[in-house]
Amino acid sequence: MEDHDPDQKRRRAINTSYPFVDQAEWQLAEFLVQRLTQTDINKFLKLDWFKSRPSPSFKSADQLFGWIDALPDGPEWQSTTLEFTNYTTARPIELIWRDGLQVVKDLFANPIFSNHMMYDPHIVMTRSEREYGEFFTANRAFTIQNNLPEGATMIPIILASDKTPVTKMSGGLEMHPVFLTIGNIQSEVRMKATAHAWRCVAFIPIPKFDVHADFQMLLHARLFHKCMDMIFAKCKMATRIGEYMSDPMGYIRHCFTPLVAYTADLPEAQLIACVSKNASPLTMATQSDFGSAQGFPRRTGDHTLKLIYDLCQRVDPWNVPLFQREAKALLLSGVHQPYWRDWPYADPSSFLPGELLHTCHKFFGDHPLKWCKEVVGEDELDARYKAHHKRVGTRHFGSGVSHISQMTCREHCDIERTIVATIAGAANTTPNFVHAIRFLTEFIYQAQSPVHTDSSIDAMVRSLDEFHRLKQAILDAGARRGKSGTINNFSIPKIELFHSFAGSIKDLGSLLQFSADVSERLLITHCKYPFERTSRQARNFTLQVVQILNRDETMRRFNLYTLLHSHETDPTLAWIARVLPAEQKRFHGPRPIRNHFLKGVLSVESNAAFHVTVSPDRKSLSITDLQSLYSLPDFGMVLAEYINDSSQNTPTTAWTCTRDSVRTWNKFRLQLLSTFQS
Repeated sequence: MEDHDPDQKRRRAINTSYPFVDQAEWQLAEFLVQRLTQTDINKFLKLDWFKSRPSPSFKSADQLFGWIDALPDGPEWQSTTLEFTNYTTARPIELIWRDGLQVVKDLFANPIFSNHMMYDPHIVMTRSEREYGEFFTANRAFTIQNNLPEGATMIPIILASDKTPVTKMSGGLEMHPVFLTIGNIQSEVRMKATAHAWRCVAFIPIPKFDVHADFQMLLHARLFHKCMDMIFAKCKMATRIGEYMSDPMGYIRHCFTPLVAYTADLPEAQLIACVSKNASPLTMATQSDFGSAQGFPRRTGDHTLKLIYDLCQRVDPWNVPLFQREAKALLLSGVHQPYWRDWPYADPSSFLPGELLHTCHKFFGDHPLKWCKEVVGEDELDARYKAHHKRVGTRHFGSGVSHISQMTCREHCDIERTIVATIAGAANTTPNFVHAIRFLTEFIYQAQSPVHTDSSIDAMVRSLDEFHRLKQAILDAGARRGKSGTINNFSIPKIELFHSFAGSIKDLGSLLQFSADVSERLLITHCKYPFERTSRQARNFTLQVVQILNRDETMRRFNLYTLLHSHETDPTLAWIARVLPAEQKRFHGPRPIRNHFLKGVLSVESNAAFHVTVSPDRKSLSITDLQSLYSLPDFGMVLAEYINDSSQNTPTTAWTCTRDSVRTWNKFRLQLLSTFQS
């Protein structure tokens, strides 16, 4: 944090909270700005309560906002008006953005992340197998680094974007933010929304063009790519010739900024890759191939650019009706200048990784869960879920699952954990149907691993192959149904995307670090929450949101400055998850993982540890009472058989099921050795 005004710098040396009287007044100011509107702040400051008590040094909302706006801030926001020749809109097209390279510099120099940064590609080996976890352990990092000058530092850019509505029930207002982070920050830190490792760099305009509805989407796509061109123009230049930047320790590095990953759902990925809806954004597969067990070649950026170039030679790109018709025949979207065309190393088939939230979890709710409802029956499936025992950490669906119209990712995950055991043995299910669901669910679980090896990737691919081998059982059961009746194919785009997971892991690292969970949260914190504090007018609500976000970022910086200054703490010693003085008074790091292999009960092969608390929930319970309490009438007989078999009929204790008791625990922890592989 740097003061450009010498007078302010001198005053802040005396009072770290300047221009506020002290830390308490600063906390009051922060609370008012974050919680109240400008009108409410003015009402608060005019309360009779202040007539007999000391009032804040700021006398109005305007003065308060002026003081906060005068504090040192981050990369500057700007507004640019765009025009499409011969295509008018109801309101001017305003792109609200800040330079991508300045945001990258700000993130790269942040001292909070200094102990959680990586600068060089490296190989991690476990039991003679290579690990794929962070981006810097994957193949793409080595490919790019080998093409950079000696001594250069790579700053991998990771982007995310999505369109979201901000009004409820009515209004129809939408926002299309673009977020940025860098791959140097370790994923466990980067993926925490409270770490503030992601920054909003732009709000893409969503105008309504005065043209036929058939051409709205094409013009919106061209506008998106034009805006991205402007935002990241300097990042492209830095990727070519480099840029000198300060790292978190204050050292100057010669840095290059390639685009390595873009987190997006399927429609957004097709928008970025410039392909039509009936084509895969990653491979040469088309709609008729989406359910194929065969993987298709990559749809490389060079291939797409050549198609666009040849088309532009034949048809004027601004002859929109003709150009769109010809583009559709080539499975293109109609964009003639993709923003990634002149960004070195940028290829959509590489920088669009498998996205777990939409491609896996939402897919599960939209398809496999519905297949199970069709085959098992909604009433039977609900009855089975109601009969589940309640478990800590997992939602118990006491009313079943069929009535839930909208599910969160957490609910999808909870159902995925139990779906196979729940449908097993149902009247209308066949073994192959259950096995197909099992292998598909297993594939989803394997894809979420934070660390992969060649053998784990092979196992994931085998699960997908087994699903394709058995998927006919799903069609035979009539589980695939649409509005017009039974569907006899698997033309689902997301199933085709599964084939790219193995390649993405080896190129970019674990897919978990590119999940849209954080970006979905950012849509709430950077769009929906700030929108509630605006006037909600279509003409200027985006500008108001940017002003709110800018003040929030400025206040975070000021909090960081005052916290470091007052505690005289070296920021390299710890990591701050968030800087909220009202809730946090000290530095702390990521929550450690308790190692139950030190004191727990180990499995025979020592690959799992079993842990219970020192004190049981019931210290003495007879076998008869246990059988009655837990409805396990044959528990005593099974336990006796286990003791005899384990001891080869020569027990080493005089304990018997008939006259002795047992201790019982309601909860336990099971930990796998893979938790500590890294």
